[in-house]
Amino acid sequence: MSDINVGGEMVRVVLSLACIVALIFVAGWLSRRLQARQFIGGRRLRCLETMQVSPRERVLLLEADGKRLLVGIGASGVRTLHVYEGAAPEVEVERPAAPNFSELLGRWRRNA
Repeated sequence: MSDINVGGEMVRVVLSLACIVALIFVAGWLSRRLQARQFIGGRRLRCLETMQVSPRERVLLLEADGKRLLVGIGASGVRTLHVYEGAAPEVEVERPAAPNFSELLGRWRRNA
């Protein structure tokens, strides 16, 4: 009869589980990164914004061939609500500076 190293097997199982959970998080992060990627050139239609009005109705702001369209989507179908003529104004969005890794690690150590 062979002896089973219970401690070693438990460590192997826990490490395997940690690797699987890490792979799930990496796959989710990679999925979000690939979906958010903008394709440069060749796209004439873009969805700029969307807003849920009710559980079954949404409003979308689309850009097609340089024009902006406000479109309503509901149970009755799709309707054009407004067409904006002319060039769309460029809106600059200021993003807060992301803290570097050492700052995040310092915060994590203080909270732990």
